[in-house]
Amino acid sequence: QVQLVESGGGLVQAGGSLRLSCATSGRRFSSNTMTWFRQVPGKQRELVATISSDGSINYADAVRGRFTISRDNAKNTIYLQMNSLKPEDTAVYYCRVIWGPLDYWGRGTQVTVSS
Repeated sequence: QVQLVESGGGLVQAGGSLRLSCATSGRRFSSNTMTWFRQVPGKQRELVATISSDGSINYADAVRGRFTISRDNAKNTIYLQMNSLKPEDTAVYYCRVIWGPLDYWGRGTQVTVSS
């Protein structure tokens, strides 16, 4: 059974940092692109950052320069280092991987940034 489990969220003041983790199990995703999304209640889920199997990275404009995505294939885990956090970064953060026709999501971790 494939599972993606996010962790590391919490409450932080503006300007602070958090490091999110997404641990995967049940299948190895070292050859797959992994993605972080976030969602605010009442709004569409938005892409935050992606990292491909060859290490290519893309960021949403809103987080470029502040967030860093990385992966540790040996640990089957991806990370999202979030610095200089802003209140508008408040959201539930999800990780996602697509394996062929299958689309796997974690349950999310809440990030709340106070002003």
